[in-house]
Amino acid sequence: MIYRNVIAPSHAFTQFSHELIRHPRLSSDAVRLLTWQLSLPHGARESLSKTAERARIGACAFSRAKRQLKEEGFVHERRVQGSGGHWGTQQLVSNTPLTSDEATKLLARTPLLACANLVSPQVVPSPRKPVAGAPTAGGPVTPHTGRHPKKDLQEDTSNPPPVAGEGAPVGPSTEPSDGPPSSPCREEARALVGALPLLSPALRHIPHGMRDELVRLAARWLDAGHTSADVHEHVLRGLPGTGTPVHRPGGLVRYLLRDVPPLALPPQPGSRLSARLEGTRECSGSHIQPMLFRPLADETLCSECATHTPNQPSAVPGRENARALS
Repeated sequence: MIYRNVIAPSHAFTQFSHELIRHPRLSSDAVRLLTWQLSLPHGARESLSKTAERARIGACAFSRAKRQLKEEGFVHERRVQGSGGHWGTQQLVSNTPLTSDEATKLLARTPLLACANLVSPQVVPSPRKPVAGAPTAGGPVTPHTGRHPKKDLQEDTSNPPPVAGEGAPVGPSTEPSDGPPSSPCREEARALVGALPLLSPALRHIPHGMRDELVRLAARWLDAGHTSADVHEHVLRGLPGTGTPVHRPGGLVRYLLRDVPPLALPPQPGSRLSARLEGTRECSGSHIQPMLFRPLADETLCSECATHTPNQPSAVPGRENARALS
């Protein structure tokens, strides 16, 4: 059982009909928004969005409540153009449902100047500046812009241009430039980039728009002395492992070719190895990496390769002829 205690307010109250408060198709947010608007003092121009903000009604709830009020005829809107050419929105809130024609008649009686958000002072256009160029009859004289000056600036320039016949070269400059590489190098770089999709399935979808950029990067490698095989090997070493997708193959190749390493110089004659590797020789057998061993005579295979090659002579019978170095 529920009991109610009602004390009639003596001031600051608004009368609402039961049909409005108990409307079956209006949500609580819609009823709160409507009653808040109807409780504002006469002449207040507070918009519905401002009321929703003060009532702490969220954006989604406000849109849903406003749509319900418009569907039931409690809220009407229209777009009008103010005195300064600015467009604004007039909102009509009613405590009883109104049709579109009834709302239009009520809005037509409302003076447009009564809406503060539609009143804007007429902006007086500023005086037009004269167009640059030759003066017209009766018009102001303006300086010339965008043209060559009539006065020779050679006497006022600290570094005048060279004149033919005074020792300055006339014609194309002979100084080295950082322009594009030579044509043969460019063509080799283009062929190098064109063969990238054949190296790995991960490089099959390089965008065509990036080919010129990759050609320029590859040409820098060729200018530094690297070969096409060196570039391809460097790109293959930079690819991810098997099964790892490459989403941007063009960007990966651009990253790999961005820095050009110096060309490895061949060993100089007379250069000595470290004391630990003194007297070693590289095995001529099949190894994944270079294999060094210390021969006992003139053998060219390490002990492991010699055991699989019976024709290789042994320098000392009955004894291993080599010792592999890791």
